[in-house]
Amino acid sequence: MKPLALTPSEQRRLEKLAKEAGRTPAQILKFVLRDGFDFCEWEVRESRAADESFKRHGAIPHAEVMRQGRAIIDTAHGRRRKQAA
Repeated sequence: MKPLALTPSEQRRLEKLAKEAGRTPAQILKFVLRDGFDFCEWEVRESRAADESFKRHGAIPHAEVMRQGRAIIDTAHGRRRKQAA
């Protein structure tokens, strides 16, 4: 089996990604090998943005999300539901 070698550019990219993810380069490497740099970088950016949004705006309870989702689906299909008392 041929040993794995990263170019200096890939090594810097791995180190930067690991730092942004709060992980070590060795921990991130297995994900980069499986999914590629582009996907891993996108995933870390989106995860950090979601964490920031949660800090700013809080969370919506699951039951409320389900109610809103059902209302959107019902509206799209022209259905009305009875309101619970």
